[in-house]
Amino acid sequence: MNNKVLWGLQILTALAFGGAGGMKLATPAEQLRANPQMAWSTEFADAEIKAIGAAEVLGAVGLIVPVATGIAPVLTPLAGAGLGVMMGGAAYTHARRGESPVAPAVLGVLALASGLMRWRQRQTRDVAPA
Repeated sequence: MNNKVLWGLQILTALAFGGAGGMKLATPAEQLRANPQMAWSTEFADAEIKAIGAAEVLGAVGLIVPVATGIAPVLTPLAGAGLGVMMGGAAYTHARRGESPVAPAVLGVLALASGLMRWRQRQTRDVAPA
C-alpha cells in the first residue's frame, strides 16, 4: 500500500478516536447519558466512561506518534490492535442493546487495518535485501 494512503488512513482513524475519546473525557458523564447517541453510557460508571475515553485518546496517539518519530514504532500496530479490540467490545455492547453496531465495527476495522498494514510494512522493510 502506498505510504501516503496509509498515513491518510492512520490520521483519519486517529482523529476519529481522538475526538471521540476527548469528548468522553471532557464531557460530564451526566451530560453524556442525556445524549440519545450515547445511551450505552447509562450502563457504565463515570470512571469507566473516562477510562474508555482515555484509552481512545492514547490509542489515537499510538497510531501516529511512534511511527512518525521512529521511537518504538512497534507500538503503532499494537495501538491499532488495542483499538480494534475496544471497538469489538463497543459493537457487542451496541448489538446487545438492540442498537446498530456498524459504527464501532467500522472504526475497529480501520484501527486494525492501519495497525496491521503498518506492521506489514515494517516486516517487509526488515526482510528486504539491502
